[in-house]
Amino acid sequence: MVVALRYVWPLLLCSPCLLIQIPEELMEPPVITEQSPRRLVVFPTDDISLKCEASGKPEVQFRWTKDGVHFKPKEELGVTVHQSPHSGSFTITGNNSNFAQRFQGIYRCFASNKLGTALSHEIQLMAEGAPKWPKETVKPVEVEEGESVILPCHPPPSAEPLRIYWMNSKILHIKQDERVTMGQNGNLYFANVLTSDNHSDYICHAHFPGTRTIIQKEPIDLRVKATNSMIDRKPRLLFPTNSSSHLVALQGQPLVLECIAEGFPTPTIQWLRPSGPMPAERVTYQNHNKTLQLLNVGEEDDGEYLCLAENSLGSARHAYYVTVEAAPYWLHRPQSHLYGPGETARLDCQVQGRPQPEVTWRINGIPVEELAKDQKYQIQRGALILSNVQPSDTMVTQCEARNQHGLLLANAYIYVVQLPAKILTSDNQTYMAVEGSTAYLLCKAFGAPVPSVQWLDEEGMTVLQDERFFPYANGTLGIRDLQANDTGHYFCQAANDQNNVTIMANLQVKDATQITQGPRSAIEKKGSRVTFTCQASFDPSLQPTISWRGDGRDLQELGDSDKYFIEDGHLVIRSLDYSDQGNYSCVASTELDVVESRAQLLVVGSPGPVPQLELSDLHLLKQSQVRLSWSPAEDHNAPIEKYDIEFEDKEMAPEKWYSLGKVPGNQTSTTLKLSPYVHYTFRVTAINKYGPGEPSPASETVVTPEAAPEKNPVDVKGEGNETNNMVITWKPLRWMDWNAPQVQYRVQWRPQGTRGIWQEQIVSDPFLVVSNTSTFVPYEIKVQAVNSQGKGPEPQVTIGYSGEDYPQVSPELEGVQILNSSTVLVRWWPVDLAQVKGHLRGYNVTYWWEGSQRKHSKRHVHKGHVVVPANTTSVILGGLRPYSSYHLEVQAFNGRGLGPASEFTFSTPEGVPGHPEALHLECQSDTSLLLHWQPPLSHNGVLTGYVLSYHPLDEAGKEQLSFDLPDPELRTHNLTNLSPNLRYRFQLQATTKEGPGEAIVREGGTMALSGIPDFGNISAMAGENYSVVSWVPKEGQCNFRFHIRFKALGEEKGGAYLAQYVSYNQSSYTQWDLQPDTDYEIHLLRERELLHRMVVKTNGTGRVRLPAAGFATEGWFIGFVSAVVLLLLILLIFCFIKRSKGGKYSVKDKEDTQVDSEARPMKDETFGEYSDNEEKAFGSSQPSLNGDIKPLGSDDSLADYGGSVDVQFNEDGSFIGQYSGKKEKEAAGGNDSSGATSPINPAVALE
Repeated sequence: MVVALRYVWPLLLCSPCLLIQIPEELMEPPVITEQSPRRLVVFPTDDISLKCEASGKPEVQFRWTKDGVHFKPKEELGVTVHQSPHSGSFTITGNNSNFAQRFQGIYRCFASNKLGTALSHEIQLMAEGAPKWPKETVKPVEVEEGESVILPCHPPPSAEPLRIYWMNSKILHIKQDERVTMGQNGNLYFANVLTSDNHSDYICHAHFPGTRTIIQKEPIDLRVKATNSMIDRKPRLLFPTNSSSHLVALQGQPLVLECIAEGFPTPTIQWLRPSGPMPAERVTYQNHNKTLQLLNVGEEDDGEYLCLAENSLGSARHAYYVTVEAAPYWLHRPQSHLYGPGETARLDCQVQGRPQPEVTWRINGIPVEELAKDQKYQIQRGALILSNVQPSDTMVTQCEARNQHGLLLANAYIYVVQLPAKILTSDNQTYMAVEGSTAYLLCKAFGAPVPSVQWLDEEGMTVLQDERFFPYANGTLGIRDLQANDTGHYFCQAANDQNNVTIMANLQVKDATQITQGPRSAIEKKGSRVTFTCQASFDPSLQPTISWRGDGRDLQELGDSDKYFIEDGHLVIRSLDYSDQGNYSCVASTELDVVESRAQLLVVGSPGPVPQLELSDLHLLKQSQVRLSWSPAEDHNAPIEKYDIEFEDKEMAPEKWYSLGKVPGNQTSTTLKLSPYVHYTFRVTAINKYGPGEPSPASETVVTPEAAPEKNPVDVKGEGNETNNMVITWKPLRWMDWNAPQVQYRVQWRPQGTRGIWQEQIVSDPFLVVSNTSTFVPYEIKVQAVNSQGKGPEPQVTIGYSGEDYPQVSPELEGVQILNSSTVLVRWWPVDLAQVKGHLRGYNVTYWWEGSQRKHSKRHVHKGHVVVPANTTSVILGGLRPYSSYHLEVQAFNGRGLGPASEFTFSTPEGVPGHPEALHLECQSDTSLLLHWQPPLSHNGVLTGYVLSYHPLDEAGKEQLSFDLPDPELRTHNLTNLSPNLRYRFQLQATTKEGPGEAIVREGGTMALSGIPDFGNISAMAGENYSVVSWVPKEGQCNFRFHIRFKALGEEKGGAYLAQYVSYNQSSYTQWDLQPDTDYEIHLLRERELLHRMVVKTNGTGRVRLPAAGFATEGWFIGFVSAVVLLLLILLIFCFIKRSKGGKYSVKDKEDTQVDSEARPMKDETFGEYSDNEEKAFGSSQPSLNGDIKPLGSDDSLADYGGSVDVQFNEDGSFIGQYSGKKEKEAAGGNDSSGATSPINPAVALE
C-alpha cells in the first residue's frame, strides 16, 4: 500500500488516544456511552425513561441509586427494564396523573465489570402536575385618568419556562407600547391610564409548553375615571421598586435587565454602563427599550448597568450591579490510559468556575474518603497518581467538580496490562514524498510495557545520526529536507521486555513540483481583458494538475458565461470590472505536493461617483457665495487629479449642466462665487487620468438674490444691409448673467466725430435697425444691459457703418507681363477708396481662354477666378495654354458686391508640344520596322516636325541614334538595318520652334526576334451566318499581318472563302455570309505558313442535300427542279444581305480604318477645352469570346486547299487568292475591329 504523507501525517501526531487502542483479545473496562440529561421533567400521563448504557468486556452489570439509596428498578411496580446488552435503562409507566410524584429524586447509574465501575452523572427527575390557577376573587381596579396602575398575573409555578399573554374576551392581544407594557414577571404595567383603557376583560393567559396547555386568569375590570385636570408628574420606577439591585449572571448565558416606569407624560427609558462601554455587538433592546438583553455573558461584563427613565418633569434611575459567575468547566479532563507493570499512572483533573469548584475523586464509584488508608494512590493539586502499577491496580476513576451553579463528572480508567510488543502499522508500506519536503514513516507500536521504537537503515545503522531525521513519541520517523538519495528501505524496530518486532518502510522521493513561469501582476483598465500565464514542471511519474484561484476561491469556466477562459496554463479574464481586482494564484499540484504562485491584479479606470454633497454657510448667499463640501470618490487605483463642480438651473435650463470650475483632487470643499438670481443645484464629478467618473447625486437647490447686471453684451457690430440703414447687432447675455428674471438692452448711437446727443432705444431682441442713414457713414455705438434692479456697467464705444453701395470705379490696368508660355503677371493701379462706397474687400480677377492662335473656339469655355486682397494690386496667373488668346477682367468689390470691370486681352507665346499619340511598331522583316503614330493632342504652337531616337536595350553604353523628321504631316516611318536579335527602345517627340516636347516611348524588335507568333487564348464562336475569331495579342510581340480563311468541311470542291488580310494587333475578325448548320475549318496563314487551324460550326437549319438517285427512279426530275429553285431563292437572299451590309471592302480600306488602340480623348485640366488638333483617333473594341474549336494538323500550305490555287499579292500588299472554277470573293466583315459579336449563339471553347 502506498501512502501519500501529505494527507496522513497530521493524524499521526495529534491524539495520544491512538496509542491506547485495546487489542480485541484483551478485556475492556466499562465506559458510559449514553445517559439521560441532568434534569428530567415529566408531566402527567408521560412515560418516564431513564437511560444508562455502557460498553465493556466482560459484559457490564448495571445498578442504580435514588437519592443515595440503592434502587432496584425490577422490583418497582410499573417499571420495565430494558433487556438489551450493554444497557441498564428502564421505563416507568403510570396509570394515573400522580404516579410520577413518588419517583421524583436524584438518580445515578453504576456500570461494572471485573475491571472496575463507571458512574453516570446525577439525573434529577422532576414530576409536574397539571397547572391550575388558584381560585381568587378579582375585584375591579378603579383609577383616575393619568394615574399609573399594575394588573397582576401571578401564574402557577412551573419547572419549565412558560409564556404569558394578555388578551381580552375576544381573544385579541392587548396593544403594548411605551405606555402599556408587560413585564418579565407577567404583570401588565400602565405608565398612565387613559379613558380608552377602560375595559372589563383584561385576561392573563399562561402557556405551559411541557403540558401543551394554556390556562387563563379571571378577567380584571379596569375602570378609568375621566378628569379634566390630569396632573403631570415625573417618572417613578414600577419595576424594580428600589434604587439598586444585585444580580448574578452565568458565563455563557444571556442576561436580561428590565426597567418599567410610570409618569405623565410617558417616560422614555435609556440604558447606560458607567463602568465601561456597552458591548454593542451582543446587546439588544426590547419591549420599547424597557428590556436590555446581553448575550453570551463573559467575565468582562461584570459591573454596573444603569437604567434611566425620563420625561419633561424629571428622571428616575435604577442601578443593577451584575456579578458574573460560572458553572464548573474543564481545563484538563482526565483521559483513560493503558499502562504496563511498574509504570506510574497520572490522571489530571483541572477545572475552573466562579466560585472555584470543589473537586473530589472516586475509584470505581466509591469516594476516596471511604476507601482504606493503605491505598497507594496520591492526590496532588487535583491529580490522582499511582506509582509502580500492577495488573491488580486496574480501575475506573471519577473526577467530580461542583459549585452552586453546576456539577462536572469525568470517568477515566487505568488499565494495567502485560503484552508483547506489536507493531500495528502494516509491513512493507510505501511512502512517497517530494524533494525538499518532510516525510513521515509510520510505526505505531503497542505493548505493555510500552515498547521502545528505533529506526534503522538498510545497513542496520540508526538513522538518527543525520540531523534531518527526527523521531516522534508515537514511533513516527520524520525526515525533513528530503533529497533524491533518501529513496530506499527503512526498518522500524519495536521492543519491550517480552519480544522484539520489525517492519520495513519503503520511501520514494519524487521531483518537487516547480512553477517555472508564474503569473505576473498586472494593471489593466476596466472593460479590457487580462491574461495570466503559468508554466510548471512535474515529476513524470505523477499526475499533474494546474488550477487557478482568485482571492482564495477556485475559478472555473462558468457555463454560458465568458468571464473566465482557462486553457493550457492560461487564465483569461474578460470584461474586467473593479470587483475582479485582487490576488490570482496559479496552483500546480500532484497527489504529493502543491505549489502556488500569486499575482496581483489592479483594475483601473475613471473614478467612482462622489457619494454625498453638503451645502453650508448659507448666510453667505446674500453675497452670492456658498460653501460646498463632498465626500471623496473611489479613485479606482488612479489618484484623483481634480473635481469638476457643475450646476443646473431647473427653472432656466433644466437638465443642462454648466461648469463652475475645478479644484485639486486632494480638496473636498470649496467656497463658490455665484451669480445673482440663479437657482443653483450642484453636482461634483471626480476626474483622474482615465477621465471623469459618474457625477454625484444632485444637491439641494439654493437661490441667489437679484442684482443689477454685472456684464454688457459683447461682439457689438454696426453694418447696413441696405444703402440707407444700419443694423446694430450683439451677442446677447447668457441667462446666468441676467441677474434678474428679465434683461433688456439700452442701445445708443450717433455719427462719429459729431460729439452730438446720443440717440437711444431700449430693446429686448439682440438687434436694432437704424433707418434713413446716409450711405456708408461711420457711427459710434454703445449697448448696455438693464434689468429691474438697474443698469450694467458703462459700455465701451464701438464704431459701425451704415449700408454700402456697389463700387463706382473700375481698377486701371497697368499691364500684363508674359513670364513664360503658361504664366503671366497682371498689374493694376489702386482704386479711389471714396468711389468704393464701402469697405474695399479686394479685387476679383476673371480670365478665360478664347482659342488657339491657330484656331479660335466657338463654344462656351470655363472662366478662371482669382480673388486678391485689398492691399494687393497684382496677381500671377499660371497654368495657361501656350500659343493661346485670353480675355481678362479686373473688378473691385466691397460688402455690397462687384464694381465695373477693366478688360484686357493677351496672348501666350508658343511652347513645346505634348507627346505624340499612339506609337505602334509593325514588323516588316528581320531587319526593318514600320512606325505608325498620331500627332499630339496639344500642339502648343505650330508643329515643325518630329524627332525620332532609338537605341538597343541589351547593349550598355551604345549611343542613341537620333534624327529629325521635318514634315509635321508625317505619320509613318520605316526603319531599316536593325539588328534581328536585339530589342530597341524608341522615343518620338513632336517639335515647335520652342523645341521638342514630351516623348512617347515604345519597346520592340524585328520579326526575327518575335519568333513564332503567339495567339494567346484564341477562340471562335459562330452565329447562324457568321463566325468571330478572337485572340489576345502577346505583350511585346511584334505586330504583323496574316490571312484568315474559312472552308466548309465535306466540300470536295469550292466552299472556301477568300482569305482576308488581318493585323495581329487587331485581336478579332468576323466572317459573314456563312452557311447555317455547317462545319467550317479556319486557317491562319502568313506567307504560306500555317499559323493555326480550328473548326467551328454555325447554328440554324442546314442546307437541303438531295440523295443521289438513278436515272431509272421516278420523280428525279421533279426533285432536281425543286433543288434548283431552292438554290436560286437562297442566292437571292444572300445577295440581298450582302448589299444591305454595304457591299465589298478591299483590304486596303480595312487598313485605312484600322483601330488605333492607344488613341485617347484630350483632357484639359485647366480649361476643359477640346484640342485644336483636327485629326481624330480611331477607337477599337475587342469582343471577349470562347469557342469550341477542334484542333487540326498545322503542316498544310495554301496549295492544299481545294483545286488549283494561285496565291499572289498586289502591290499594296493585299492578298489575292484565285480558286479554280470559283469567282473571287471578299469577306464583308473584314474590318471587324468595331463589329459586334452575336448575342444569340454561345461561344465555342478552344481546346
